[in-house]
Amino acid sequence: MIQIAVTGKPNVGKSSFFNAATLSEAEVASYPFTTIDANHAVAYASCSCPCQELGVQCNPKNSRCIDGTRLIPVELIDVAGLVPGAHEGRGLGNKFLDDLRQARAFLHVIDASGSTDEEGRPVEPGSHDPLEDVQFLEDEITMWLYGILEKNWDRLLRKASSEKLDMNSIIHEQLSGTGITPEDIIEASRKVDADVYSWGKDELLEFLEELLRIAKPMLIVANKADIPEARKNIERLMDSYPHVVPASAEAELALRRASEAGLINYTPGEGDFEIIDGAGLTDRQMSALEYIRENVLEVYGSTGVQEAINRAVFDLLDMIVVFPVEDEHHFTDQRGNVLPDALLVPRGSGPRDLAYLIHTEIGDSFMHAVDARRGMRVAADHELEDGDIISIICGR
Repeated sequence: MIQIAVTGKPNVGKSSFFNAATLSEAEVASYPFTTIDANHAVAYASCSCPCQELGVQCNPKNSRCIDGTRLIPVELIDVAGLVPGAHEGRGLGNKFLDDLRQARAFLHVIDASGSTDEEGRPVEPGSHDPLEDVQFLEDEITMWLYGILEKNWDRLLRKASSEKLDMNSIIHEQLSGTGITPEDIIEASRKVDADVYSWGKDELLEFLEELLRIAKPMLIVANKADIPEARKNIERLMDSYPHVVPASAEAELALRRASEAGLINYTPGEGDFEIIDGAGLTDRQMSALEYIRENVLEVYGSTGVQEAINRAVFDLLDMIVVFPVEDEHHFTDQRGNVLPDALLVPRGSGPRDLAYLIHTEIGDSFMHAVDARRGMRVAADHELEDGDIISIICGR
């Protein structure tokens, strides 16, 4: 399962976002370092399920389907808040950074209203610039990796030179356990306009900044978007960074809990909700729901929580959804379950890649595949498309 870290400084709404996305019960409080041990829970990336298009009733096994929307599980990690100097051990910095090791992408939750300072302490809305928080988190993670490499850098260079070893492989060995691949390192090193043996601190930091962008891309969740001071800051964030989602984690959590309580009809990610007849809402509940509708949904189109997860999976990580089946005529597995699985695969993958993702033995015995929609045979190097329904044909 893909792991995505919910990151940021203390007291910006990380745990509220985590709870809203997963309906978990991570502790929430208006003081720094509420989260000490990382919380793990399942959230869902959403996409269209082919069931309605094909006119069939699906039987999902590894995912869920709600009114034609397929919900595919991903793991969210809610980690301790980060403060300046974390890479040197300030706050809970070392624990925070260790918790990020296996995350494929970061959802960086910031207080877009500027009502928490650089340490996460409450201040007057608008008195802190949230753009400063974006850069500081990137810098802290870069310096964490720099600390891993720098202490042995000269010795590693001498070893690579004398033993004629590949420096990229050595770097990968040093960063083992961070989830960074050899391919990530090769791509990042090509962006540095200098031979690796001449790298000083500036070049090494440049390399690590590129490496993070490639290996652990980041999306900015501009939280507390309903507070008036947030709107101009969100515009500035969008002008400065490519992946920004305005959000109100508290609004999403309120809507999801109201939906679970049978008070409203609401699907995560949608731009409105419906009050159920006879729900018996109090005046206070009605006022809270209208506030969410007027200050979040009508302004931004959604609460931003589901959009942030979807964009992390489909934009940052460039994944697509493929539906593997065994019977291409009835879209079923061997037990007759219709469209049983929805798998996240990297864009550019082929049917053989899909076969190995399902099981090593299936990949080893792969012969060809069938595009179930078109009833056409496709080869191992055929590039899969988002929403494909594929049957894998294996040799005996």
